Amino acid sequence: MQPIGPLMHEHRLIERLLKSLELEVRRIEAGQTPDSPFIDQAVDFFRTYADRCHHGKEEDILFRELAKKPLSAEERQVLAELVEEHVQGRALVRSISETNRTVARCENPASAEALLPLLRKLISFYPVHIAKEDKHFFHPVMGHFSREEMDAMLNEFEDFDRMVVHEKYARLVEEREAAQR
Repeated sequence: MQPIGPLMHEHRLIERLLKSLELEVRRIEAGQTPDSPFIDQAVDFFRTYADRCHHGKEEDILFRELAKKPLSAEERQVLAELVEEHVQGRALVRSISETNRTVARCENPASAEALLPLLRKLISFYPVHIAKEDKHFFHPVMGHFSREEMDAMLNEFEDFDRMVVHEKYARLVEEREAAQR
């Protein structure tokens, strides 16, 4: 297997959550109250799974290794675009989280309306980003790696995945302890 296999598999799960978010947008558009707990879960999914786990493997492993290779100018440009898109995705998820907190506290009834364009943007953003990686970037750049290099990345992916949950919950405990001081 190539390192892009697990990454593309993760893309499918991200796409499935996006479909659930599309249904939530339709509910809100139909006049229903936003399901703030679900939106919080989606934010957690995007922060932990899509960003830390998935983008983490891309940025911290695959992209790091690609930076050592003689990429074409076009490949380097797409790589830079992908990293910037990860930054944009983080900012968008942060905005959704902040707006959802306001909706959940009912501080501003108009905030439910403010949530819709953010959710729509996320729903339209990720499929374009995923298509760029899956269809235009991942396969061509694999030619820069030997079988041994690909196997080493796959092993590093497994180690990386094992650490994500530990990082998340260690951070939760540390933040709680700091707040109690």
